[in-house]
Amino acid sequence: MITLYGTQKSRALRVSWLLEELGIEWQFHFIDFAKGENRSESFLALNPSGKMPVLTDGDFVLTESAAIMRYLAEKYGQGHWLPAPGSQASGIHERWVSFVISELEQPLWNMGKHRFALPKEWRLEAMQNVAKWEFTQAAAIAEQWIPESGFVCGSEPMIADILLTQTLGWALGFEQSIGPKLSAYRDRMKDRPALAAALAKTAPK
Repeated sequence: MITLYGTQKSRALRVSWLLEELGIEWQFHFIDFAKGENRSESFLALNPSGKMPVLTDGDFVLTESAAIMRYLAEKYGQGHWLPAPGSQASGIHERWVSFVISELEQPLWNMGKHRFALPKEWRLEAMQNVAKWEFTQAAAIAEQWIPESGFVCGSEPMIADILLTQTLGWALGFEQSIGPKLSAYRDRMKDRPALAAALAKTAPK
């Protein structure tokens, strides 16, 4: 049995969304961050950093959301959710994955760290403006790259689409602006039934 550890508002959501898209059986193990469950001995045995998500597939344990998604797509995707290796689409897809994680997501995470995640004595109010500027620059590039229709690599969604859509949702949650093409793209993605199913399954009980 596949088990996903995390919270709905963490990067675990992107993994749960893919699991629902793949149509495979899995269970969710909620980790209460507020109660420090991510620092428990049992969770640290799975991921010494205490970060989420963590996925177990039988005895196999994997961390880092993008790595988890690639593993799931390769093992259970039946040729979907990743472009053909060596294709131009694969190159574009990997560019998107790298860009979302390293350029688009990081300013948003810096906002979050300096609003609530870091100890209060380490939070810098000025970081909000710095991160906003960084996100605006990255979002402008994404607005240029994103197709007018379809998905990042053509007519089928890929794991980069899930990564990008969740990150855009975080941006709007942090009251950041995105361009009209990105906004229309997010609307196309967020109405997928698998996302609704993932949200229902990971909702706090």
